[in-house]
Amino acid sequence: MAEKKVQATGLDLSVKRALVGPGMGAPSIRRQCELVGLNRSSWYAQETPAAESEENLALMRRIDEIYTAHPFYGSRKMTTVLRREGWAVNRKRVRRLMQLMGLQSLAPGPDTSRAHPAHPIYPYLLRDVVVQRPNQVWATDITYIRIERGFAYLVAVMDWHSRKVLAWRLSNTLDTEFCVEALQEALRSSGSPEIFNTDQGSQFTSRDFTGVLQAHGIRISMDGKGRAFDNIFVERLWRSVKYEEVYLKHYETMREAREGLTAYFRFYNTERPHQALDYRTPAEVYSAAGAPTPAAA
Repeated sequence: MAEKKVQATGLDLSVKRALVGPGMGAPSIRRQCELVGLNRSSWYAQETPAAESEENLALMRRIDEIYTAHPFYGSRKMTTVLRREGWAVNRKRVRRLMQLMGLQSLAPGPDTSRAHPAHPIYPYLLRDVVVQRPNQVWATDITYIRIERGFAYLVAVMDWHSRKVLAWRLSNTLDTEFCVEALQEALRSSGSPEIFNTDQGSQFTSRDFTGVLQAHGIRISMDGKGRAFDNIFVERLWRSVKYEEVYLKHYETMREAREGLTAYFRFYNTERPHQALDYRTPAEVYSAAGAPTPAAA
């Protein structure tokens, strides 16, 4: 980074973070943060994975593997499976870790998530709707990503028709900010959908998130509680991400995870053929219908 003041006006937080980093001849991280107008703790926070004890991290990694294969498992069934494998766990511990990981059963039951009581819930708009074109429906969700000494959360925005990942973000906390950043990037690069579908998680029911959708005139749809197939395309995306990338790589750091996921989503969008798309890629289907091609694709 050149030793000169960067005009920070108009740059969102993710861009400022991306401008800062170690390198040969680069100023200190403190100085770089000053130059772009970024709080130094904000940069360090994004590079530090959330942590638990080594035992709990190992348990969380196994929970993640089981859940990815069987996303209808709630804490009760997960505890049973873990005990059969020899883990000395009780349901209270498993439930806490699943909540920490942002995991919930896709099947109806006592483990389905509850939205924030102060946030409004919107009806599910996609029942019996035939999705025929790009930018008709977008959807989003969050998944847990394991890192060597901790864990992080991944959010992605997907176009339902083409299955194209329009934007994504990685965070070490389950906050709303990184979800809003991904949404804003998708809107900048790909226009606006007619309908945006989410689950009832507090990140997506928050005013910060729904306010962006409303400002763009987008109809808001939210999954019904315990309805396993309301957001099925994003669930399938997570299976692909886990089995084809995350479980094979063993990320050491947040930066390594971000680099690996950047390469994977480029591959997923532009090289990986999908059987459901007649063996075309998401980028091919998205652009064939005249939808704009995001610069970050």
